[in-house]
Amino acid sequence: MPECADLDQATAEFAAVRPRLFGIAYRMLGSVADAEDLLQDVWVRWQTADRSAVRSPAAYLATATTRLAITAGQTARVRHETYVGPWLPEPVDTSADPQLGAERAAVLEVAVLHLLEKLTPTERAAYVLREAFDYPYRQIAEIVRTSEVSARQLVSRARKHLATQRRTPAEPPEQRRLLTAFVAAARSGDLAALEELFAADVVSYSDGGGAVRGASRIPVHGAATVAKYYRAFAARFWPGVEVSWVTVNGGAGALLSRDGAAFAVVTAAVSAQGIDRLFWTMNPVKLSAFPG
Repeated sequence: MPECADLDQATAEFAAVRPRLFGIAYRMLGSVADAEDLLQDVWVRWQTADRSAVRSPAAYLATATTRLAITAGQTARVRHETYVGPWLPEPVDTSADPQLGAERAAVLEVAVLHLLEKLTPTERAAYVLREAFDYPYRQIAEIVRTSEVSARQLVSRARKHLATQRRTPAEPPEQRRLLTAFVAAARSGDLAALEELFAADVVSYSDGGGAVRGASRIPVHGAATVAKYYRAFAARFWPGVEVSWVTVNGGAGALLSRDGAAFAVVTAAVSAQGIDRLFWTMNPVKLSAFPG
């Protein structure tokens, strides 16, 4: 009976912080499946740990999750380098999955997670812990096994990387307005309307994972080129497509379905210059949260 009670307590302690653990793992890996697998490993470790020596279960579990995510992130980078076409984070319907927004919605947008791929796993961990969960630098240093000074430097480098690669994002209503206008213009093949919506240096990414015909295997750059790209396939792509609006990673997303089956999620990064980045997630493996 004492062992059973101890396991019940361990289960309760794990369940209490699971939303945060999932939030850390997903932001680190950009994959729901990988985050769930990682949490299974953390749970096994927690079951077999000497819990009597653990002063703070929450701190222990967050540390275990982050360290495992750093290791997993190193392996994931290798996989992404051999991925067919652009690799994009797996989109999450945050209206249906409140775990990610349980504490803070920061470091969740597809555009941000995409940029974080350029960081080292340790830089990414430090940035996620600080910006998404407001961990003090002292604790971040303990988790990633470095000094407090180095932890501050890791976060600073991550912030500078994002600042140089991303303009100040527009407010959510403007993001939704421009994404809606883009879908309408793309559907009609209106070249002038498309160009007007785009920033001069817009980039369009399509993640088909090599499994989807029509998903570009290279990013498309520049307002005029991207506009012509969408006009070129408008007539054969859009007939029969149903568009519904969903909350993707805390922001606006267009869910595209045909015959009741979802086949793409479209999100955009928007600034004062217009649409800076378009993200088309079309790999069927990444659309399980959006049945149609």
